[in-house]
Formats: sequence, C-alpha cells, structure tokens
Amino acid sequence: MIHDRSQALFQQAKTVIPGGVNSPVRAFKSVGCDPLFIERAAGSRIYDADGQAYIDYVGSWGPMILGHCHPKVVEAIQQAAQLGASYGAPTAKEIQLAEMVCEAYPNIEKVRMVSSGTEATMSAIRLARGCTGRDKILKFDGCYHGHADSLLVKAGSGAATFGVPTSPGVPADFAKYTLTATYNDLDEVKNLVAANKNEIACIILEPIAGNMGCVPPAAGFLEGLRALCDAEGMLMIVDEVMTGFRVAYGGAQQRFGVRGDLVCLGKIIGGGLPVGAFGGKKELMDQLSPVGGIYQAGTLSGNPLAMSAGIATLELLQQEGFYDQIEEKSAYLEAGLKQAATEAPFATCLQRVGGMFCTYFCAGPVTNFSEAAKSDTEAFSRFFRAMLEGGINLAPSQFEAGFMSIAHSRDDLDRTIEAASAAFRSLK
Repeated sequence: MIHDRSQALFQQAKTVIPGGVNSPVRAFKSVGCDPLFIERAAGSRIYDADGQAYIDYVGSWGPMILGHCHPKVVEAIQQAAQLGASYGAPTAKEIQLAEMVCEAYPNIEKVRMVSSGTEATMSAIRLARGCTGRDKILKFDGCYHGHADSLLVKAGSGAATFGVPTSPGVPADFAKYTLTATYNDLDEVKNLVAANKNEIACIILEPIAGNMGCVPPAAGFLEGLRALCDAEGMLMIVDEVMTGFRVAYGGAQQRFGVRGDLVCLGKIIGGGLPVGAFGGKKELMDQLSPVGGIYQAGTLSGNPLAMSAGIATLELLQQEGFYDQIEEKSAYLEAGLKQAATEAPFATCLQRVGGMFCTYFCAGPVTNFSEAAKSDTEAFSRFFRAMLEGGINLAPSQFEAGFMSIAHSRDDLDRTIEAASAAFRSLK
C-alpha cells in the first residue's frame, strides 16, 4: 500500500509535536514503521490520508463498540453542538448519564464525571487516601492506569519493596508510596500487605489486564483481593476504563461477580469523545468537594457533547442480544485466528474475554506481565506490518488488546482471518 501522504504528514508533525504524535504508542516505534494518519472512519473501517481503507480492531483504543460514526451517536453530538460545545456549568445530560452508570453498576451510587481515564484513576486514588487516612497504594506490574506520577511505577526487586519510577520527572519520593505486585499472584499481594500493615489505602487493578495484551483474572484472584481489602481496611479500586460496558453491560465486575469500592470508567461512556468517570457508594463519594473536604475538580468535566454521545451509546448497548452478538463475532474471529496461527513457525497464544483479544507471540497461557514480556516482539512487528498491508488495523504493540465492534461483518472477519493466514505464512 502507498503511505506517501501519511509519511509526509508525520514529517510535518514532528516539527511541531513531540515525536510527531500526541500519545506515544501512536508513533508505531515498537512495530518498526511510521504511523498512519487517519482522515475518516465509518462502521468497521478507518481510512488513511492516502485514501486506503482498513478493517479496524483498535476502535480508538476501545470505545467504538458500536463501530465508527454510528448514526444515532453522530446525531446526538450534532444536536448537542447546536446548543453549545461547553458551558462549564451543570446540565441535565450529566444527570442522565450518571443515572445510567449507577443503574449498570450496583456498587456505584454516585459518580463524578471527568475528562479522561487518567483523571478518573488519580482522583479515585486521592479519594481512597483521603477516606482511609493512609498514603500507600498497591498496583500490579503491567497494569496501566494513566500517566499520573504515582502510577508510572514498576515492580521493585522483592515482594516487600517499593516500586521505582518508570519515567524521568517522577520523584522517587512519589514512587515510594506505590507498591507493585505480580498480576494474578494473590500470595504476593498478601505478603506485601502484611509487610505494610495498616499503611495501604487501596489496591488498584484492571479486572482484565488490557495493557499487557488480554490477561483475564485467575480463578479466585478477584475474590481474594476483595476479601483482603475487607479484612485490612483497604479500598478496592477497579479500573474499568477499558472493560466497562465492553465485556458486559455492567463490565468485568458483572462478568466475574466481584465488586470494587470505587470504579473508574471511560472510553465507551463518552461514545468516542474524551471522558472519564469514577464512582462508588454514597459514603465514599460524599467525601469529595463540595460536600466533603477531598478536592477534585475539572473545568470541562461533564462536557455536553461527551454526555450526549455517551447517553446515545449506552441506550444502544441495552438492545436485546447486543452482547451475545459481540460474543459470537469475537468467538468466530478467535477460532479463525487460532487456525491461521497454526501456520506460524513458532508458538502463539490467543487470549480473549468477550470483545477483547490478543495474540501473543509466545507459548501460553499468559497470566502476568513477565510472561507477556517473553513474546517475540520482532515477530509481532513483522506480523503487524503484514496485516496492515493486508488492510487490517491492529494495535501497534504486542501488549495492547484488540477490540470487536458490532459493526464488524462476517465478511470483515473472514478477510481478517485470510490476511492473518498470509501474514503468519510470511514469517517462515
């Protein structure tokens, strides 16, 4: 395929934008090529600046569960825009979307809207610290919760050690309040908690780890964390920015039957527009300003365009059989990709939960980040480029999930499987 226009735009962008992109993964550095610049999207496809179409499994990193530019979502945004793009004041739309979120999640009695997933997680952590009077938090290696300072931390050298910063600009003093554990290792979590008795405010996790591919929770893992938090006076923060309304209408918590004290949401609840939210029981949420003393604010929070898009999206997701269709399409693609992968000259492992999936270029199963990191990223890069040339848009990283939409047709899935077969054969 010809990428002349995208390449020219990338060179131009690098003169005025750091690295030519406004979010690092978009630079395609890990897959050894220049990024596509996208001009438009519709249904299951995106179209680049050179006019070429791609069947899209990135879906703006998750929110496009309806496909791109669903007519009812577009109409809702257009109608809202005619009344004003932003007021910095309360609107009825905020109440309507908040009520829909609370109805979907029984453990959310009140919700605060923000403008990004990073804002949601950092605000939830502040609330947890304020409510418990404790400073330390516990996260899992390989789980991503945004780029707030206390979350850009990786595992230390031992089970009872603090994390270390993963980025310049993050003070070591911030990182010392962040403990890191191995995902799906409940015993390690228990050891960390015991070594930091009565000092940990919260445990924050992705209930399905989508930032190291697609790693489901092991049997008993979420239940064990829930029991540990209850026993030790810690809050459990479930980061459903990616999984919320994606793997079920009530997210991963509905799917696995384990509820957090605080829940972070985003992506789908904005219908593709920038949005985030965090919520929980009234007694926790009412400790936020202006009712309580824990401060959190956002000038553009509850933006009327995002609220309108979110309401339209959630209404469509409630249609009978919606998630059954997502499951059917995803299972069909999974089976086809597994068959295609038999033509690869090495072991692969495809993991899926609902409409989230990832093919690892290593033997599986993958249960944590250290296992995901064994993947042959050079082989993935070659596979990614072959798929792109075959008209299939995947996430440009081995460690990101792919996403199914209701707009993907059986023909789209068959074309994807055919392209994957050719791509795997090309690796020999």
